[in-house]
Amino acid sequence: MGWYLYLIECTDGSIYTGITVDVEKRYAAHAAGKGGRYTRSHRPVRLLAVFPHADRATASRAEYATKRLSAAAKRALARSAAQGNADGGKVR
Repeated sequence: MGWYLYLIECTDGSIYTGITVDVEKRYAAHAAGKGGRYTRSHRPVRLLAVFPHADRATASRAEYATKRLSAAAKRALARSAAQGNADGGKVR
């Protein structure tokens, strides 16, 4: 079972970044107001991107690096993933 880094666009335009083993279940929890403190007050609008990782350690490192990006950079990352240009979810 692999881990995933995911990006969620919120109603205020912010981008939430998280990791999980089950993206659908985790997004449903966020949408229901039970996924995390941030998404309780910044309601999710849509799932922007999902990046697979081999294990929790690599997903956590990618999450840390992604959280340091601006919202614009996170959107660019999501766009590149949608176009098939992402480098396997690794954020540099």
